[in-house]
Amino acid sequence: MRRQVLLFFSVLCLSSVLGQVSYSIPEEMAKGSLVGNIAQDLGVDVKRLQARRARIHTGDSAEYIQLNKEKGLLVIKERIDREALCGQTTPCALHFQIALENPIEIFPITVEITDINDNAPVFQKDEKNIEISESAVIGSKFMLEKAIDLDIGRNGLQTYTLKPNDNFILKLHGQSNGVKKVELILQKPLDREKKEFASLLLTAVDGGEPQKSGTMQIHITVLDANDNAPVFTQTLYKASVKENSLKGTIITKVSASDADKGSNGEVSYIISNGVIGSIDLFHITQDGQLILNGPIDFEKARNYEIDIEAVDRGGLSDSSKVSIDVGDINDNSPVINMISSSNSVEEDSRSHTVVAVMSVNDPDSEENGKVRCVINRNIPFALTATSSNLYSIVTDSELDRETASEYNITVSCSDEGVPSLSSSVTLTLQISDVNDNAPVFERSSYEAYIVENNTPGLSIFTVKARDADWNQNARVSYILEDSSVNGVPVSSYVSVSADSGVIHAVRSFDYEQIKDFHFRVKAQDGGSPPLSSNVTVKILIQDQNDNPPQVLYPVQTGGSLVAEMVPRSADVGYLVTKVVAVDVDSGQNAWLSYKLQKATDRALFEVGSQNGEIRTIRQVTDKDAVKQRLTVIVEDNGQPSRSATVVVNVAVADSFPEVLSEFTDFTHDKEYNDNLTFYLVLALAVVSFLFITCVVVIISVKIYRWRQSRVLYHSNLPVIPYYPPRYSDTLGTGTLQHVYNYEVCRTTDSRKSDCKFGRAGSQNVLIMDPSSTGTMQRIQSERNILDEPDSPLEQKPPNNDWRFTQGQRPGPSGPHMPYGTHIRWTPNTGKRATGGPEVAMGTGPWPQPPTEAEQLQALMAAANEVSEATATLGPGTMGLSTRYSPQFTLQHVPDYRQNVYIPGSTATLTSNPQQQQATAQQAAQQALPPPQASAQPEPPKAAQTPASKKKSTKKEKK
Repeated sequence: MRRQVLLFFSVLCLSSVLGQVSYSIPEEMAKGSLVGNIAQDLGVDVKRLQARRARIHTGDSAEYIQLNKEKGLLVIKERIDREALCGQTTPCALHFQIALENPIEIFPITVEITDINDNAPVFQKDEKNIEISESAVIGSKFMLEKAIDLDIGRNGLQTYTLKPNDNFILKLHGQSNGVKKVELILQKPLDREKKEFASLLLTAVDGGEPQKSGTMQIHITVLDANDNAPVFTQTLYKASVKENSLKGTIITKVSASDADKGSNGEVSYIISNGVIGSIDLFHITQDGQLILNGPIDFEKARNYEIDIEAVDRGGLSDSSKVSIDVGDINDNSPVINMISSSNSVEEDSRSHTVVAVMSVNDPDSEENGKVRCVINRNIPFALTATSSNLYSIVTDSELDRETASEYNITVSCSDEGVPSLSSSVTLTLQISDVNDNAPVFERSSYEAYIVENNTPGLSIFTVKARDADWNQNARVSYILEDSSVNGVPVSSYVSVSADSGVIHAVRSFDYEQIKDFHFRVKAQDGGSPPLSSNVTVKILIQDQNDNPPQVLYPVQTGGSLVAEMVPRSADVGYLVTKVVAVDVDSGQNAWLSYKLQKATDRALFEVGSQNGEIRTIRQVTDKDAVKQRLTVIVEDNGQPSRSATVVVNVAVADSFPEVLSEFTDFTHDKEYNDNLTFYLVLALAVVSFLFITCVVVIISVKIYRWRQSRVLYHSNLPVIPYYPPRYSDTLGTGTLQHVYNYEVCRTTDSRKSDCKFGRAGSQNVLIMDPSSTGTMQRIQSERNILDEPDSPLEQKPPNNDWRFTQGQRPGPSGPHMPYGTHIRWTPNTGKRATGGPEVAMGTGPWPQPPTEAEQLQALMAAANEVSEATATLGPGTMGLSTRYSPQFTLQHVPDYRQNVYIPGSTATLTSNPQQQQATAQQAAQQALPPPQASAQPEPPKAAQTPASKKKSTKKEKK
C-alpha cells in the first residue's frame, strides 16, 4: 500500500513549549523508515540539535520513534501495530516531546498512525450448527456470528456473502458502533423429508486493497415444527458498572419469552459475540443475569456493547443488545515525568531562569483527572504551568551560594478526586559559585611590635583574610602594596608571603633611625575578574639597649690636652666641672648614672651620680698634687647596661704658668704609638716576602732555561737557524738580495758534526762533499771565504720574472716557516752519509724574526719526530754507533727529508739525485744576473740559537 505522510505544523507562543508538529504515517513501517525532517520543521539547525542535546521524551509509554541527531530526522524505532496500540479507537496517535537544553525548550510532537489492510475478517468459530424446524415460516431470522476485522474504516469489515443461497439470504443491520449485524433469513420453506441437512459457506469481506476475507461453515439441520421463536422484552438493555468492581458483580438481567410449550418453549441465553476481550469479561446465566467475570478499567474502555441471543429448544432465537457504561473512580495518582533538568545553576542567574521542565498526567477523567502542582516554600524558585500538562521550575529571586549552596526542590501534584491522590518528585539543585565576594580581613587594621636589631627574615606577625566564595574564587593571595617609608620602598623593609599572609622583616631595624612605619597589604582572590580588599598594618619598633652613652663634655682629643683648673683656695663642694653625656636609646635604656672609677686622690673629688658634676669633698691643701687625673664611668640603665669612660685632667694651682710647667710632660697616647709600630712591622714583612718571591722566581727561570739548553745539547736534534729580518728569498721579491742556506751534519755523539754553508742563493743548490770529515775549524774557514767581498759564492741578482704566487707554494705557505733544516748523519768513523744537492728557493719576505719561544717550540717538535723515528727502527739500524749492526745501510732508513720544505720556497728536499741536479741547473739558468749588476754587499751571518752556540763552543774547546 502506498504510504502517505501528512505534515501539520503549528506554533504556540509559550515560554518553554514553542510549537507543535504533527505527522501522519501508516502502520507496520519498517525500522529506520523516515517519519519526518524534524530539524527542518522546527527551524533548528542540525548542529544545534546536537549541541543542545536534543532527545525524545515519551513518558511511560513505549518508544516507537527515535531521533537521528546527525541528520535531524525522526525515524521508526520499533514496528507499529495500530490495532495493538489503539484497537478500534480513532484516530490513533503517538504523543511525545522533543527536549532541547541551553536554553531548555520543549516541542510537542504528534504522530498519527493510519490503518492499512493488514488484518482479514475472522470468525471466532469455523463452524456453526443451526437446527431449524421445517415449519419455520418464510422470513424466519437466524442470528449468525459476526466476523471481526481489527482494521478500521474502509479496511474493516464491509459485507458478507452466502453460498449456496437456495433457501436462505443474508440481511445486514448497521449498529451505532459501526459494526454490522448479520442475520440468516429463510427465503423458501424447508422440507425435512427432502433435505434434512444443508451446508452453507458464509464469507466476510473487507474493503481494503487487496481485499481480504474470512469464512465460516454453517451446518443446517432441519427439525420438526417449532413455530414460535423466543422474543426479548427489550431490544436494547443499558447498564453501568464502576471500574475496579469485584468479580461476580451482577450488571443487568435480560429476559426473553417463547410462546411454545414444552421443550420448544425453554429459552437459553448466550453471548453471541462482542469486541475482542469483552467475552472474557462478562458471563450470562441461564436465567438471563449478566455477571462481571473479570476486572474492567475505565482508562482502557469506557463502554461495552454485548449481543445476547435467546434460543429455544426448537432452534428458534431472538437477539438483543446490552450497552454497559464503565464508571470512573479516582484510582490513579498523578504521574510526574522529569523531561529536562539542570544539576546546577549559577548564583548570578537572572530571574525566571528555567532549571527544569516536567510533564504531569492523570489518566482519570473529569474531576479525578484534574491536577494541581505546588513546590515547597521558602526557596527562591517558582513553579509555572506552560501548557495543560507541562510545568517549569524557574528562579523566583536572587540566588546566593554563600547563603545556601544546595536546594532540594520538591514538586507535589494532587488531583481533585475524592479522596484526592497525590505524588511528588524531588530535584536536588547545586548553586554554582561566582566570584561575588571580596576577601575580608579579620581586623580593620593591624599593629605589630618588633624589637630592633632583629635578624632579616624574621616573622613579625600574620594577617588573615577570608573569602566567602568557594574553591578558586576563595583562594586568597596577599600582596604588599607599593608605598615608601622615608623615601625608601616599603618592600625593602618588609615582605608578605603570598599564600600564608606572614609578614617578614627584610632588614634589621634600628629604633634610633625609625620608630614606626605603616603600609597596606592587599588580599586578592583567585576569581576572574579577581576581587580584593586592603588593610593598614602599623609596625612599631621597640628599643634595645644597643648604644653606649656618648660623652659630650669634656671633649676627648688625641693630640691636645684639656685640663680643669682648681684653685688651692677652693672650698668643700667646689664645682670643678660637669661631665655631660647622652644616650641615643630611649626609656630606661637612656637613663645615665655617673661613677668615679679612678682618681689620683679619691679623697679630694666626687662625682654626682645623676648630674655628673665633679666637686671637691674637702679643702684643697698645699700637699695635694698639681696634676689630678680622674676617670669617670658613665652607665645607662639597660639590661645589660652599657658604659663609656672619660678622663678628666684637673690642675690644682692658682696660676696658669704653674699648670703649664706641670702638664708639658704628658706623653702622647700609648695606643697611638702601639698602632704605628704594628703597621711598620707589617709593611716590613710584606716587602721582605715579595723580595724573596721575586728572587726564587728568577732563579727558577734561569735553572729552567739551563736545563732546556742541556736537553737540546744531548739530543739528536737539528739546529734551526735564525735568519735576520733583512733576508729575502732568492727570487728577489723581498726587501734585500741574499738568502743563505746551510746544513748541520752531526753524529750521534755530537762530537763529529759538520756545518756546511751553501753557496749564494742565486744558484739555489747546496752540494755536500761526501768525503768531508772536517770539524768546526773547517766550517770557520769556509765561513771566512764567504765573508770575502770577492768570493765566487757572492749572491747574484735574481731574475725578477721568475716568481711564484702565495697560492702556488706547496706545504706551509707564506711566512709561517721562516727557516729550514737539512740533516746528515755520519757513523762513528766520522764519514758523512752521501747525499745529492738540495734546492733552496724562496718566494716571500719574512715580516719579523721568530721569537725565542717559537724557536724552542720548533726544536721540541723536531726532537719528538726524531725520537719517534729512531724508536721505530729498532737495534742494528741507522748505523749510528759501533754497537749497531754492521749490515746497516741508509737504504733501510726512511728518508725523512722528503717531509721537509724549504721555508718560503716552492721547492722541497728530495733524495733523487737526477731530479735535484735538473732542478739545480734550471734554477741556476733562471738566476743569472744581468751584466750591468753592481756588486752586492756582504751577506750577514746566520744567527745561532742558544743550543747551537753552546755546542759550537764545546767543539772549539776540543
